[in-house]
Amino acid sequence: MKKPLIFVYNAKSDFWNKYLDVAHKIISPSSYSCDLCSLTYGNFSEKKAWKAFRENTDYDFVFMYKDEFLKKYSLKEEAFKFPVILEKEKEAPRLFLDVEALSKLHSVEELIKILEKKIA
Repeated sequence: MKKPLIFVYNAKSDFWNKYLDVAHKIISPSSYSCDLCSLTYGNFSEKKAWKAFRENTDYDFVFMYKDEFLKKYSLKEEAFKFPVILEKEKEAPRLFLDVEALSKLHSVEELIKILEKKIA
């Protein structure tokens, strides 16, 4: 059985932070601090290629904001650099793609290719 992948965005879940993230992506996209958000979402909605991939894979994906993830797993913020993709394990999530790997991707299509290769 395949283990779910946990996608953790470098963003907080409350309304105010979501609003600030959208504004930041529009005003200064080059300094936006969540490469995972930038890869999978446009300014206002999920990118079509990502949505199609996500909906048509048989792999389980879990999406969380940083604050939700840290609370659920009782971790301190220093546990990981965010954003990150983790593989769910019984004890603790295991690194799948780190912040450095995500920062090197230039498109959602590159992310999809890496995921397809690693989860095949």
